[in-house]
Amino acid sequence: MFPNRTAHGRFPSVHPLVVALAALLPLTAAAQDAPAAKDPVALDTLQVTAQRRVENAKDVPVSISAIQGEKLDVLGSAGDDIRFLSARVPSLNIESSYGRAFPRFYIRGLGNTDFDLNASQPVSLVYDDVVQESPLLKGFPLFDLAGVEVLRGPQGTLFGRNTPAGVVKFDSARPSQDADGYIKVAYGSYNTWNTQGAYGGPLTDRWSARVSALYQRRDDWVTNTRQGAPAQGFEGYDEAAARVQFLYEGDDVEALFNLHKRKLNGTARLFRANIIKPGTNQLVENFDRDEVSTDGQNFSDLETWGGSARLKWDLGRVTLHSITGYETAESLNHGDIDGGYGASFLGAGNYGPGNIPFASESADGLPHHRQWTQEFRVESNEWGRFDWQAGVFYFDEDVTIDSFNYDSLTPGNPQTGHAEQQQRNKAWAAFASGDFDVTERFKLRGGVRYTQDKKDFSASVLQAVPFGTPVSGPYIAKTDVNDVSWDLSGVYQITDNLNAYARVAKGFRAPSIQGRLAFGGVSQADSEKVISYEAGIKADLFDRRARLGFNVFRYNVDGQQLIAVGGSNNTATLLNADKTIGQGAELDFEAYLTDHVLLTLGSSYNDTEIKDKDLAVAICGGGCTITDPTTVIDGGTYALVNGNPLPQAPKWIHNLTLRAGFPVNDASEFYVYTDWAYRSEVNFFLYESPEFRSRSSLEGGLRLGYNWDYGQYDVAVYGRNLTDQVRVVGAIDFNNLTGFLNEPRTFGVEFTAKF
Repeated sequence: MFPNRTAHGRFPSVHPLVVALAALLPLTAAAQDAPAAKDPVALDTLQVTAQRRVENAKDVPVSISAIQGEKLDVLGSAGDDIRFLSARVPSLNIESSYGRAFPRFYIRGLGNTDFDLNASQPVSLVYDDVVQESPLLKGFPLFDLAGVEVLRGPQGTLFGRNTPAGVVKFDSARPSQDADGYIKVAYGSYNTWNTQGAYGGPLTDRWSARVSALYQRRDDWVTNTRQGAPAQGFEGYDEAAARVQFLYEGDDVEALFNLHKRKLNGTARLFRANIIKPGTNQLVENFDRDEVSTDGQNFSDLETWGGSARLKWDLGRVTLHSITGYETAESLNHGDIDGGYGASFLGAGNYGPGNIPFASESADGLPHHRQWTQEFRVESNEWGRFDWQAGVFYFDEDVTIDSFNYDSLTPGNPQTGHAEQQQRNKAWAAFASGDFDVTERFKLRGGVRYTQDKKDFSASVLQAVPFGTPVSGPYIAKTDVNDVSWDLSGVYQITDNLNAYARVAKGFRAPSIQGRLAFGGVSQADSEKVISYEAGIKADLFDRRARLGFNVFRYNVDGQQLIAVGGSNNTATLLNADKTIGQGAELDFEAYLTDHVLLTLGSSYNDTEIKDKDLAVAICGGGCTITDPTTVIDGGTYALVNGNPLPQAPKWIHNLTLRAGFPVNDASEFYVYTDWAYRSEVNFFLYESPEFRSRSSLEGGLRLGYNWDYGQYDVAVYGRNLTDQVRVVGAIDFNNLTGFLNEPRTFGVEFTAKF
């Protein structure tokens, strides 16, 4: 499938957030008048594992945001996939041209819009200490979690794969000797069900276990007006996932075993032809998001499973860790890429609801995938002023990718092309990190990692595509690189409640190879390297009733890997930009405004720019307005993108949550919870065009609930995307003005019981 890509926007109008906050001021006043708590209310210490140890976030010299507890539950209440985290913390954007199956992450503007199934990303996703390298593994559903951490900036010293932009880290709730569990059932618009539950407790005095499960489904809610088409409804899904964990706790040894599985059946991303008004980024008049006219197949099937063993031995002065992980995935995603029907263009200025210049229907499959990872790490146990950790890491991934082409103009949509890619990727690394207490208030940290990365790649055309490459191959490519990543930082305790820090870090992403033989052949991008600088403060305020984090940053990327997608020839080509720069600032704030009113606020500014005067990419196939300078190469028109922002890099992100509680007695309360997320305009492609620049977005949610028996039971009604905002969030540019949309407004009711 094809990706969506984006970039910068203008300074936003702040009034939507101000209005949302002002509307809740009467609620905060009412909550303030409620009976005061018996003890002073304070924020819990924010514990994170950004440095592979449990630490107070204030003491960690990294820009970190964490989402835990009720906030995580509220954001995911409508059964949305992992993309609900987008714009919910500073500098984080998530999008997908595959729907629920293939999320793409961007931190501080750095990401990868590549849609191929072996695409690497500069944002690493780590689930229960195991890196999830394949993009199909990154969308594992979020349920029964202890928390989410977003680490911004290069993290290569302590995390194992491709982290020049940062890490998104998920930690499941662990088994324990204390029996507990929960069940949650939600029902909402479009016959949506979101159910999950977990239970854990002791098996013996040494062993404990925890079982977690999730089931989500939604009816198709978009009707196909094209009579006789293979698919008549879209945007539904049926998804299940489960996880079982076993924990052994001995005197000097701990072992945590994890098995997990996911199965998704649904529709692929729904592309809609001719929905963008020429010359603007507005939707065409009389647009109806509940209808589409298309003549192709559409489905998405994905199954993943894996396991891990995390072992820990306390050897006295040091602790030895072993983390073994195995993951595998199988998928087939089939979509009508042209988003319409027929193949007759109506002429300039005339855009029918589904008419297209030419038909394009394809599918990408992953018939074989497996990933092994192994890490051994040794860490010191309180060596006084100096503590350290060191280890080795091994990664082995083997994938086979099928790409199919179909003819939607012939009854039965016969297959008209088949290409295959195979890739074996092996990497190993050795790393060390330490921190030294220079004084009681000043601590230095530093780390280094040596990495060697090898790829063996081949691609063949097994069935000729009518408009592409004849039966041929295999086309062979290999890479073999090594690199040294490092970081150096310092934390100074200005007061007992205020720390200042500074950090410089180098990140690295290994070369990439693609074999889109139907769309331009095999291409390759060399390594990219990032140098990042940041400085900031972290503070606990007002007797820990508030917490503040603020930082400024700048980074330089040499040889950034980019993907040029689309154009009149529908190509997909990897390339390296000579240089990219980014700079900005990030804010995290959390505070109890009263004993019963909690506010969180996040904000980020990201300014990115491609610096390569010779970098040229193919322009759209028709309908769009190119605003970049152009040049002619081999008879084709190309856009010069020097000075453009990175795709999918919003300049501004703001988010806000406000919770007001109204206690009934010591054991129960009514509450109101609202959340809002803003992102500014973004470009979908490397070149700039008003049609392919998404409008700014502001989406909000509201939850009204009642909990009792000290929070053991909760019932609530909720709404997501309250204003029913409709935005084009991605596009296809090779054919016509085709795009895809954000999630619709939904309402629902939810019940939770803890035990």
